[in-house]
Amino acid sequence: MAFEDPENTLVLETTKGQVVIKLRPDLAPGHVARVKELAREGFYDGVVFHRVIDGFMAQTGDPTGTGTGGSDKPDLKAEFSAEPHKRGTVSAARTANPNSANSQFFICFERAPWLDRQYSVWGEVVEGMDAVDKIKRGEPVRDPDSITTMRVAADI
Repeated sequence: MAFEDPENTLVLETTKGQVVIKLRPDLAPGHVARVKELAREGFYDGVVFHRVIDGFMAQTGDPTGTGTGGSDKPDLKAEFSAEPHKRGTVSAARTANPNSANSQFFICFERAPWLDRQYSVWGEVVEGMDAVDKIKRGEPVRDPDSITTMRVAADI
């Protein structure tokens, strides 16, 4: 499989199929660096989509599966931008504190303008939105779908 920029491309194998994400270091260099670091450590392998809201987004990246966990690395400073939250946008999840993003992220199913300039956009799904659309919904999700593996394309 050939990628335009393998160092800035993530390949997620999920229980619903493959998802390819183009990373956006131009928008959120700190978030992109963190996600690549965690992917290279195998952090996301086996992590569930714990919060999936129809017409809104699918959230993952919490090793506890509860929505309250993260990595053991320090939280990230906000990297808000004018990039709109639209179908396929990948953005960092956080608490009410703008500088609390860590390992969790979400993929938008639809346009979500209320998130614009409030969350750090760090990627965009370029292949596999059909797989994302099939992820089981719920808040929390019963018997959730998961990321089987998540790799930086340059390492595959």
